[in-house]
Amino acid sequence: MYTQELIATAKAMVAPGKGILAADESYGTANKRFEKIGIPTTEEKRRAYREALFTTPGIGEFLSGVILFDETIRQATKDGKPFTKLLLEAGIIPGIKLDAGAKPLAKSPDETITEGLDGLRDRIAEYYKMGARFAKWRAVITIGDGIPSHRCIDTNANALARYAALCQEGGLVPIVEPEVLMDGDHTLERSYAVHHDVLKAVFDALYVQGVEPDQMILKPSMVISGQDCPQQASVEDVARLTIKCLRERVPAAVPGCAFLSGGQSDEVATAHLNAMNATFKDQLPWKLTFSYGRALHQAALEAWKGEDANISAAQKELYRRAKCNSAASLGQYASEMERVAA
Repeated sequence: MYTQELIATAKAMVAPGKGILAADESYGTANKRFEKIGIPTTEEKRRAYREALFTTPGIGEFLSGVILFDETIRQATKDGKPFTKLLLEAGIIPGIKLDAGAKPLAKSPDETITEGLDGLRDRIAEYYKMGARFAKWRAVITIGDGIPSHRCIDTNANALARYAALCQEGGLVPIVEPEVLMDGDHTLERSYAVHHDVLKAVFDALYVQGVEPDQMILKPSMVISGQDCPQQASVEDVARLTIKCLRERVPAAVPGCAFLSGGQSDEVATAHLNAMNATFKDQLPWKLTFSYGRALHQAALEAWKGEDANISAAQKELYRRAKCNSAASLGQYASEMERVAA
């Protein structure tokens, strides 16, 4: 019953020059980031920070959607306007994080399985009524000695597929996020091999569960050297192998891939996205854009510092990063933009 709506929403999520803001940090993650800057870890401070982000003048020019946390989708501006309504008025689609986080995988303590499937159908119905039109579920894959195991990959792929099928049934476009962590000392080639295996398992599972590829968005990690690898790959090599992997594993019917930043620095994440689009954009069946969290709004958080007097400065930082990533999604980014975008 939602087919046409889902297709239209998925296309809108990867509209040219637009990406997705991941503002779905859990209580714990948000509080840790606040603590590092000396911001009180209260619900009101979290609400105020999200309001500062969402009310950034002109931000709808660069954002197609915002991923919200359960707490945030229920919040409103200090004047009482629900965040979902605020975003829709700015032309931004509200989305919701649906997973319950990564937990230790049984009999494999160095690996995780993402939980949250229990009661998911009812939660999807509730969030749809609240205005959400897409969702996110993150699986976490670690590269290490003897891992990832086939059990870890297949179990997470299964969970992603079951989540995605329930989303489409309930009217939400599923963002399917199999993140291969950049933690470790693995080479670029090892990263490519793991991404290749993970994406195969994910799309096999999606097919088995009847998930329609034209009604979903993939949120992949980039094929990148482990952060402790002595030989760090060039921007060009990251772009080349990431695109090679996606071409071999992602169906052409998928509207777009909205990359996660995965711990990359702000400018490096932007440069990698730009290189992919500048070199390959006209050769690809799907759009390539961003769905960044820290790489999009960490600078804004550091400028805000929990003070109302700094809201304008924080908004300028978010606007700058969003503008740079918008350009990268078109293959038009240049490092000089970092100094003039705000």
